[in-house]
Amino acid sequence: SKSPSPRPNMPVRYFIMKSSNLQNIDISQQKGIWSTTPSNERKLNRAFWESSMVYLVFSVQGSGCFQGFARMASEIGCEKSQDWGSAGFGGVFKVEWIQKESIPFQVAHHLLNPWNNNKKVQ
Repeated sequence: SKSPSPRPNMPVRYFIMKSSNLQNIDISQQKGIWSTTPSNERKLNRAFWESSMVYLVFSVQGSGCFQGFARMASEIGCEKSQDWGSAGFGGVFKVEWIQKESIPFQVAHHLLNPWNNNKKVQ
C-alpha cells in the first residue's frame, strides 16, 4: 500500500460515499476500514494513485445528513470483510476518519457539483 503522505502538485479528489445504513458507518469509524461495490473500486483506486489525497464524505441514504468524512489511507485490495455481511461489496481498504459528526445537508447547500449540472452536494 502507498504511503499516506500527500504528494505535491497532484490534485485532491473528493467522493460522496452513500451507505444503505448507519451500522456500516459505525463499523468504519470503529475499525478504520471501508468497502464499496466493485463498480466503484476502479475509480477510487485510480484516484488514490493519481491524487495527492482522496477524501470520502459519507452519507446514509435518506438521512438528510453527512455522517462525517475520512481520508482514503490505502488502495482497495482483494481481501473482503465479513463486517458488512453483504455479498455485493468488494475489497476492504483503510480509511482515517477526520470528522465523525452528522452534518445536515442544509449546512452545505451552497456547495454545488460542477460535474453534476451544478446540483447541490448531498
